[in-house]
Amino acid sequence: MKIAIVLGATGGTGQVIVSELLERQIEVIAFGRSESKLKTLMEDHDFDQRLSYKLGDIFDYQTIVNAAKDVDVIFQCANVKYQEMEGKLHLLGESVMKAADILKKKIVIIDGIYVYGHQVAKGDENHPQQPHTKKGKLRVEFEKLIFSNKWENAKALIVRLPDYYGATSQNSYLQPTLEGMAAHKNSIFIGNMNTPREYVYLPDAAKMIVNIAEKDNAYGENWNIPGTRLISGKEIIQIARKVTGNRKMVIPLNKSAIRLIGLFDPFIREVVEIMYLTKEGFVLSGEKYEKRIGPVPATPFEKGLEETLRLLMHNKN
Repeated sequence: MKIAIVLGATGGTGQVIVSELLERQIEVIAFGRSESKLKTLMEDHDFDQRLSYKLGDIFDYQTIVNAAKDVDVIFQCANVKYQEMEGKLHLLGESVMKAADILKKKIVIIDGIYVYGHQVAKGDENHPQQPHTKKGKLRVEFEKLIFSNKWENAKALIVRLPDYYGATSQNSYLQPTLEGMAAHKNSIFIGNMNTPREYVYLPDAAKMIVNIAEKDNAYGENWNIPGTRLISGKEIIQIARKVTGNRKMVIPLNKSAIRLIGLFDPFIREVVEIMYLTKEGFVLSGEKYEKRIGPVPATPFEKGLEETLRLLMHNKN
């Protein structure tokens, strides 16, 4: 891979993939709708000559075609808001796959774990897809679209991430907790603070995603991206307090509280149906990655949370 394009480059996963690609001396085209955000991304990378940007609309396949004609791999990191998923997710899939098919390109799709529903077996790529939520069912249809036989020229793969954290994270469940702690304010924790859950550090996820993308035989498959280990909210708060010195209140929000807040917030309203993950957890297996790619990068939570919180605190100043 000599040149890649990152769709949704200014988002949480997009930013870390841009960084990882540049770290490997790969030329990167950052693609998005907001020129101001793309210029900020350029500035964050000290205007690295290997990084350029193209303006475009993820729902307009022709703008992707125009921007991606010279690349080796397309990384699809753009997403739609929870409250818009029913109307827009399929359209996004159609657009990016049509562009990849026209260009005869490899495309890496970043996705989550809603397709699995409740965990009933080992969390490998063969886990039954039995979603009980609207979002999970939409994601199953999205996967069918990505791997549809109608794309004769595109070569696609899907990587699935659990909940994640990192300085670039924007919409993860843990983000409001860490932002509140970094700002020395009272903060919230979405879900049960006693449930051990899986989180992946975004820079680790980016390494794994790019490693997979570089393997020609990885395409046409699903790949799970595991986290470091299980950790409870209470342990996360303990680590965050050591880093920030913030001793203020952290308020756990259960399903009832989320449902109440959702009366006034359309995004939070859509979180209610996937609160099962905050209560039960879901653990992904890294066996396939270890067997086919190599050791799973696993930054200890103490280090990953410290790096995240220090960057958040720096950005607040």
